[in-house]
Amino acid sequence: MDSIRVGSIRIFAAACLLAVLAGTVSADTIYLKNGKKISASRVVQENGQVSYETSAGRLSLPVSIVDKIVHEAESVSSAAGPQTDKAANLPIAPPNELTRTGNEEVTRAAVRDGSVDNALLAKLEAESDANPTPTAIARVVAAETAAAQFGISVGDFEQAAAHYSIALRYAPDTTGLLLETAYFHLRRSEYSAALRLLDHARRLEPESPDVAKLSGWAYYGLNRVEDAVSEWKRALALKPDAEVEKAMEKAQRDAQEESTYREGDTLHFRLRYNGSAAPELARDVLRTLEIDFDEIASTLNYVPPEPIGVILYTNQAFMDITRAPGWVGALNDGRIRVPVEGLTTMTEELARVLKHELTHSFVGQKTGGRCPVWLQEGIAQYMEGKRSRSAASGLNSAYERHMEFSLASYESSWMNLPRETASSAYAWSLATVEAIVTVEGMVSLERILDRIATLSTAEDAIHAVLNDSYPFLMEFTVQYLRKAYL
Repeated sequence: MDSIRVGSIRIFAAACLLAVLAGTVSADTIYLKNGKKISASRVVQENGQVSYETSAGRLSLPVSIVDKIVHEAESVSSAAGPQTDKAANLPIAPPNELTRTGNEEVTRAAVRDGSVDNALLAKLEAESDANPTPTAIARVVAAETAAAQFGISVGDFEQAAAHYSIALRYAPDTTGLLLETAYFHLRRSEYSAALRLLDHARRLEPESPDVAKLSGWAYYGLNRVEDAVSEWKRALALKPDAEVEKAMEKAQRDAQEESTYREGDTLHFRLRYNGSAAPELARDVLRTLEIDFDEIASTLNYVPPEPIGVILYTNQAFMDITRAPGWVGALNDGRIRVPVEGLTTMTEELARVLKHELTHSFVGQKTGGRCPVWLQEGIAQYMEGKRSRSAASGLNSAYERHMEFSLASYESSWMNLPRETASSAYAWSLATVEAIVTVEGMVSLERILDRIATLSTAEDAIHAVLNDSYPFLMEFTVQYLRKAYL
């Protein structure tokens, strides 16, 4: 990794927001009849539906729009050494109590031949408006929910939100629908919207463990750590849950450490800092981040929906809270965590680190946590101002000796990579992103991120935008380095 000196501390660029956990998973591909592909796991076909897991949770599609399913066992190795907690972006499973309509026929009819039957939806809405019987309402909810899930599966999140909104208009007091819609907002880091739905669900079912579980997630995302701990304690009292236990343990460490911290909030950030840190430094950090926020938002054409948490630690507190390997000096796990011991004012090195970490927040949220680490780190380095001039010769030599960086092998966490290997990975990542931006333009990079957000694989997204596979992208990168620097 690329080490950076800030005062007396070493700072390294953070790992990806959502590192893939160790183990073997089923990497399946669902091919739709309209030509789209969905990368998923745990794909099951039953009762006329294809159910599967993605970063958006467990979804389902009518089997009528599926062309084929390809199963492939894929070993995914974690690079996370001592696994870093990611409470704000936990891969929390969907709640148990989702929308159960019992209208399979309507569900299949609402989405067919690779698209939503909007005429049918309009007809069902009209029927329910004219005669709002329980049966008519159930049919509308079934159709709109199916349309929302289809929108998620193909990356049309705005349409998915619209369909959930219509379903809630007809069935505002259905707990399962409220939970499903809240979960959708949580996966998109829209914590305030999720919390409004969860508050309503709690009034309907005060003893629901799922409501408490998801409420804790929403509060943590809003940097209300003590409220998150309270909700997760309530959830565990109602029902044992390993995910909640892990999240609560992390949140309790945060709450204990931050109980005496000072605060300083702006429009886009919620800062907490150790009392030994200079208030002048805290103000400098917020001022720097606000400037960076506007630049990154304009560059990536994306604005995070909620304020981003930023924590300034002493060196020891940083290690105690993050439990990261000793060589890690800065981390983004949904909150930007930086040790600043010994500093009293902003330095050039700290400014670069803050911009790097903030870029991770943007990219992670824009792609729903699906961006591979090599692309995350390449973009973060590029945005902080690094370029490949000094590394070009070495990267070119490595390519000529067939020792180039493997994009496919470095999509998940790098946290247990040896220092030299990580340094090479960072250099290749920067060079690849630099080549894309310089030759194809920032708009192409933005389109790649948008494609990844639609549940495409990174390589499929790159092929769709640049018409390149991973191997050809590496050749493209080397050609760029030779022309630009050699």
